[in-house]
Amino acid sequence: MQWVYLNMLMSMGQQEGGQEPNMLISLLPFVAIIAIFYFLFIRPQQKQRKQTDKMLSSLQKGDKVLTSGGLIGSIVGVGENTITIKFGEGFKTEVGKSYIVSKMER
Repeated sequence: MQWVYLNMLMSMGQQEGGQEPNMLISLLPFVAIIAIFYFLFIRPQQKQRKQTDKMLSSLQKGDKVLTSGGLIGSIVGVGENTITIKFGEGFKTEVGKSYIVSKMER
């Protein structure tokens, strides 16, 4: 059964005159699909991740930030993986850097 299927595939790929198609030409659609996925999905996501990492590494004391929970506060302390944020008067909390969505304008 496998040989029959293999023979069918080989006969479908043959051109007139019994010549085999060029292997590069038969792989061209797959290469094109991979290139399209790279430029439409992977590359923009990598670019956005770099911008986010740059923003997180540049955070300083006194910056206003927006958390993923929608809270806006001022940074009062920066650690390696955490940030201490002051919300309003006297309420401070420590959050992970990954929960910071954006840096707000002062």
